[in-house]
Amino acid sequence: MEAQTQPKSGAREMEERLKKAALEGKTQELLEIHRGNPLLLDRVTVGSFDETPLHVAALLGHTDLAERLVILKPDLAESLDSSGSSALHLASAKGYVPIVKALVSEKPDMCLARNRDGLNPLHLAAKKGRVEVLKELVRIRPGAAQARVDQVGTVLHLCVKHFQLEALKLLMEAVTDEFIHAGDAYGNTILHLAVGDKQTEVGS
Repeated sequence: MEAQTQPKSGAREMEERLKKAALEGKTQELLEIHRGNPLLLDRVTVGSFDETPLHVAALLGHTDLAERLVILKPDLAESLDSSGSSALHLASAKGYVPIVKALVSEKPDMCLARNRDGLNPLHLAAKKGRVEVLKELVRIRPGAAQARVDQVGTVLHLCVKHFQLEALKLLMEAVTDEFIHAGDAYGNTILHLAVGDKQTEVGS
């Protein structure tokens, strides 16, 4: 009986086609590849790739491709790259709201997942000032805003350190007063940092 697996050269060729389709945002080509080899995306999720096609789509803002991948293989949303980042980390940092919505609708708990730097997707969105992404993440998993960051303190400290005032204002409405007055590793509250950086609006 013939084996049902493709020769190694054929499998590698399919993987290269898949990578190329992801890079170029070619949804129809990806669907054709999937029809020809439905197990290829399963191989991706068990470690054949460093970055999955979903990581690539999330990084480059290929919304349609990302949405189709989440439908075809929801577990891709839980896959991590070499830095411990999920597709949600990448889309959140980049500010791609439609992709963020597609990812959290399928795997909402990924809002809480931390990369190797100890940051969850909400932390990255705050650091980059992605206010619309923050609104979605806070709506889905409010607890993500309460997660502390090693050495840095809280997500509010991140906002102050990176001069993201709009993100700070949004998040201050989503957390407790106790959290707002929490200190970093050195005991500095966000007001201490703001005064040091002359960000007077923080205390107003």
